Amino acid sequence: MSSPYGLQITESCLICKLRNAGFFCDLPKPSLEDLERVKYASAYPQGAVLFVEGQSARGVYIVCSGRVKLSTTSRDGKTLILRIAQSGEVLGLHATVSGKPYELTAETLQPCQLDFVKRDDFLRFLQNHGDACLNAAQHLSQNCQNAYEMIRSLGLSHSVSEKLARLLLEWATDGDNTKDGIRIKISLTHEEIAQLIGTSRETVTRVLGEFRDKQLAQLRGSTLLIRNRAGLEKLIGA
Repeated sequence: MSSPYGLQITESCLICKLRNAGFFCDLPKPSLEDLERVKYASAYPQGAVLFVEGQSARGVYIVCSGRVKLSTTSRDGKTLILRIAQSGEVLGLHATVSGKPYELTAETLQPCQLDFVKRDDFLRFLQNHGDACLNAAQHLSQNCQNAYEMIRSLGLSHSVSEKLARLLLEWATDGDNTKDGIRIKISLTHEEIAQLIGTSRETVTRVLGEFRDKQLAQLRGSTLLIRNRAGLEKLIGA
């Protein structure tokens, strides 16, 4: 089924060609069949707000295709982009399970296909399927860890250079040590990096250029090379 946003909407998870490693995508066939009975597949344009911070939880959204920005706002009005959700992820899980309001705002970064499951239906689904319940617990744990790390690394930063240095150092923990420095494969554009640290694409491009000129780090295509880790740590006062 085609949508006005140029997406080919797949109604059934059982025949979906978009399936990959994710919360619901990996469930066995009996669980997926029960999911089919309670989910609603929809297409959303770029910039669509799925839910806002503080709104009563209506249910969960499963990202089938596209990317969704998850953000929160501090008391002084400063917006922090916690992460960009990719296909296979579940949005609003914590609020739906706990019955508390959504703790984040979710906004599409591009046209997306998402499946929606109402809260009551989702809770019954978890009660009836232990595999889904375990996956939900693992998903919640990962979300919590990601939020802690992001807030710790970026929450107290002031300048864009400091924010970007913190982000690169966080990625460096999963990089490969080479004779030229720490090499990391990333799949984010300059625009997506900017959304993660709350600035513009142009500013990210400029600061990355400064890091390159100072032999601190260089992003070329999907490869990030951190040449001087100590220099980046000095920027954040580590």
